[in-house]
Amino acid sequence: MNKKYVVTITREFGSLGRPIAKLMAEKLGIEYYDRDIVEQAAKKLNLPTSVIDEMEESAKKVQKSPFARMMYPLGKGTDLMQDKIFEAQQNIISFLTERETCIIVGRCSDFTLSEVENSIHIFIYAPFKDRVRNCIETLHMEEAEAKKMIVAVDEARDSYHMQYAGYLPNDNKHKDILINSSVLGIEGTADYLVDFIRRKFGE
Repeated sequence: MNKKYVVTITREFGSLGRPIAKLMAEKLGIEYYDRDIVEQAAKKLNLPTSVIDEMEESAKKVQKSPFARMMYPLGKGTDLMQDKIFEAQQNIISFLTERETCIIVGRCSDFTLSEVENSIHIFIYAPFKDRVRNCIETLHMEEAEAKKMIVAVDEARDSYHMQYAGYLPNDNKHKDILINSSVLGIEGTADYLVDFIRRKFGE
């Protein structure tokens, strides 16, 4: 690649967006950021032993599911604390993209980086039945839990994105590509997107 760029990925729960993004980063030889952005935000705010994780732990106990934290992208703290965490995350995202070429998953990164010239914004989705199957096979969830979590996490992500970005994650006016991951699977989808990125930015 002859220029620095950034790729943002938003996704539906169970669409395999995260493993696709990781594989894309490997194939492109660039950095990948997801959960670690939250951890860096916690450090930046000097939150003891990561208050964010503590909030998410409490969410896990309430929901009784290891995937419940996905329903609370900023934890379950006060609105003021969530706003501070969000602001810190956005600062970190901006810093990372100024420093290096990378892929960033979630965290309203498509909104934060919407004005960045060399950027591609991708939304990964899949039919409900395929997402249920992915949750069962990949995340080892029971079918009933999978169906419940798909609905709950999607609603939480939509609400989070609408609150801070002002639009839904799958709004095509803010995306360059919307892709159904069930058509080509993890490897095929990653290859397709990598080819698109290489064509866009050149080699």
